[in-house]
Amino acid sequence: MNVLFNLIVVVQVVSALAIIGLVLVQHGKGADMGAAFGSGASGSLFGASGSSNFLSKSTAVAAGIFFASTLALAYFGSNRPHASVGGGVMDRVTVPAKPAGAGDAVPATVTAPATVPAAPAATQDVPAAPAQAPAPAPAK
Repeated sequence: MNVLFNLIVVVQVVSALAIIGLVLVQHGKGADMGAAFGSGASGSLFGASGSSNFLSKSTAVAAGIFFASTLALAYFGSNRPHASVGGGVMDRVTVPAKPAGAGDAVPATVTAPATVPAAPAATQDVPAAPAQAPAPAPAK
C-alpha cells in the first residue's frame, strides 16, 4: 500500500511539471494576431485548420492524469488505517508497565538530618549599608 501511495505521488509530481512546461511553451492568444496578416500558419502543428494543436492536447492529457492522481491520493489518504479523525498523537502513546514491587511503597515519614547547620550570625563579616542623607527641604 505504501509503495502504491509513493508511486501515485511521483506520477502527480511528474504530471504537474509536465503541465507547467507545456503551458509555458504554448503561444498565447495574442500570438495568433500576426497570422491574419500573412505571417504563417499561427504555430499549429498540422496547419491553420484545427483550433487545437499537439501542445494543447498534451496539456489536456497531463491535466487528466493530474486530476486522476489527485483523486487517488485523496482516496488513499482518507482510508488509511492509522488516520483517525478524532484522535491525536498522544492518544496512541503506550505507557510502559512497571514491574511489581518497584516503587509501589511510599515512605510515610521523611526524617530530617541529625545535625542542622546553624544560621550565620547577622553581623559576621557583612558590611553595613551606608545611611542615606536626608533629602533637603524644598525652598519657598
